[in-house]
Amino acid sequence: MIKISQLTKNYGANPVLRGVELHVRPGEFVGLVGPNGAGKTTLLRIVATLLKPTAGQVHVGGWPVPQHADKVRRHIGAVSHHALLYGDLTAAENLLFYARLYQLDNAEERVAAALKTVGLAARQRDAVRSFSRGMVQRLTIARATLHEPDVLLLDEPYTGLDQDAALLLDTLLRQEAGRGRTILMITHDLARGLNLCDRIAILNRGKIAHEVEREATTPAEFLQRYTEVTRGRAQ
Repeated sequence: MIKISQLTKNYGANPVLRGVELHVRPGEFVGLVGPNGAGKTTLLRIVATLLKPTAGQVHVGGWPVPQHADKVRRHIGAVSHHALLYGDLTAAENLLFYARLYQLDNAEERVAAALKTVGLAARQRDAVRSFSRGMVQRLTIARATLHEPDVLLLDEPYTGLDQDAALLLDTLLRQEAGRGRTILMITHDLARGLNLCDRIAILNRGKIAHEVEREATTPAEFLQRYTEVTRGRAQ
């Protein structure tokens, strides 16, 4: 579903991605971890058609990026550091706005179903500015999945969440994975990544330095490997 081949991205003379190779199968949940500055957000923004690569190839659902960005955007949902919600609008009004942008049929029914899925039906008439960080993040997931995308892209979705909100988000993401969505998630939480994802990859110094299936490792083994990779001791 996502095919990244020899992807490079430079900012001026500064290379951020250096020939990234990463393939994500349909319906697979892949976690992407790595130290600050490794290029994780840059990689996700390229897949989301928000940045143009310097070189290499990226295909989402078979379409090349950025050449067919318009087609790709219909099939992806993105959750970034910015919620992209309007604080003065209610939860329902926010989702209705995005439903109209996507020209969705039965918009009100879709919005009601999305709010129920993320546990916000009782707060649908409340302004988003009154929401906690966890509630905003749940509404962001509803916005990102409102048009039933094939691919969900998540950039540190747990940032700022307390334990209860994080557990609710765990449940939501498992539900989305259970619906067959392909998910690519950046996270700094190695244990959570291993718990949720089918496969986890380490991006270090602009390259995929290691990747492993969840069943093929333990948290302790992966932490040791992560430390070796990011400190330059991996063979």
